[in-house]
Amino acid sequence: MIGSLAQLAEQGPFKPKVLGSSPRRSTMRKIDSQLIERCRTLRKRGFTLGEILNATNLPKTTVYGHIYDIPLSAKTKRKIKKEATTRLNNYIKKERKGKCLPGRNFLKPSQWSHELIFIISHFLFDGRIKHEGCEYYNRSDYLIEAVRTAVKNLLGLDSKIYKRKFGVKQIRYYNVELGIYAEEKAKELFKYIKTASLQEKKVFLRSFFDDEGSVYIYKNIRLVRGFQHNLLILKLIEKLLKDFNIESRIDEKYKEIIIGRKENLIRFREKINFSEGICINHHRKNSVWKQSLEKREILDKAINSYL
Repeated sequence: MIGSLAQLAEQGPFKPKVLGSSPRRSTMRKIDSQLIERCRTLRKRGFTLGEILNATNLPKTTVYGHIYDIPLSAKTKRKIKKEATTRLNNYIKKERKGKCLPGRNFLKPSQWSHELIFIISHFLFDGRIKHEGCEYYNRSDYLIEAVRTAVKNLLGLDSKIYKRKFGVKQIRYYNVELGIYAEEKAKELFKYIKTASLQEKKVFLRSFFDDEGSVYIYKNIRLVRGFQHNLLILKLIEKLLKDFNIESRIDEKYKEIIIGRKENLIRFREKINFSEGICINHHRKNSVWKQSLEKREILDKAINSYL
């Protein structure tokens, strides 16, 4: 396209600049009528003013005076808007370099603690870590408030509680510097947790099962299940469970980790368990219980049902 424009520009000599009667064209060069028509034709084909200028080397006012009455197509306008948005986003990422606005700084613990593991793991499992910041979603008032309080106490950041569809609540922290910090700590956590203390591993595992876990009872089947689309995380959970002598298996088809057999369920209850106050969503159409029950209660029912 640019090559063809360059050829067009080379055709036709320029005439000396003359004053015209039209105020709009009084400062324009007098150019060959065929070149004028070519500029107008290109404009009708969707070429922007900048593209025509780059190819013809004509003054901006000269070209504009001959094409100003030809509007750009909706397609070309969308293209220009998209390119402008991309340039702006690239500029923001490059110039801001992950720095907070004044007054929005926060604490950045470098050493791992139970509280920091709790925060980062919940952002990983039932939340989102991205460049713009972090979010956490859950139906449980207990978990929403627990994560919100931990972030406020440890990092010095606060959030309102937002209500979403189907009873889900959300807390969010739109802070570029937090997003970068959390991304780095999440990568670090996957390595650190493998050799962490048993108490720290318990915090990590409980966060996972609080967010992603459930208890399944059907006829003679009793299971604790944890769902996660990331297979590497499931393998990490399986490895950590072994550190507590809890046997489990991964179902790659349904993206879940499964704990079965009475002795494993008992060890899970004694060494990991669900947090108090974490209830099932009994409003679901396929809910077996049809009432609000804590996951801990259902786990007790599963273990006690063994003969």
